[in-house]
Amino acid sequence: MSDSKKRPLDKLDMRILSMLQKDGRISYVDLADKVGLSSTPCIERVKRLEKEGYIESYHARLNPELLGFNLLVFVEISLSYQSPDAFKLFSAAIRQLPYILECHLVSGECDYLVKARIKGMSEYRALLGDMLLTLPGVTNSKSYIVMEEVKESLDLPLEIR
Repeated sequence: MSDSKKRPLDKLDMRILSMLQKDGRISYVDLADKVGLSSTPCIERVKRLEKEGYIESYHARLNPELLGFNLLVFVEISLSYQSPDAFKLFSAAIRQLPYILECHLVSGECDYLVKARIKGMSEYRALLGDMLLTLPGVTNSKSYIVMEEVKESLDLPLEIR
């Protein structure tokens, strides 16, 4: 939907978004109660927020350690040359790798910052040597193994806005 057709968000919309990002499984009845609406207008607002793209999807957050994905690693990737074609080739290739949680084109000393969650050091070696370093245009990498996760959140600071 084009930005011109989106209605400006009001305080109720922001409260709905805030509640849903904390608990995407909240019932419409409970959501309506928490934001001070009756169910029908609350449902209509949620549907509008979905249609306008403010709500992209709903997810279950899994515990990576309980599932054996104990190692979190960030990898800086540098390409041999920077061009739209090089970025396009790299982006298409990295989207195919299952361990990659995030990949961002960044400014600075490297071209991409990659976040991966893997089971251990042997998978890390395979990820780096057999996958990342063989992607199109990759010339260099620098890895950061996470020793402790101090804060990780997907919640946007909507209350501050």
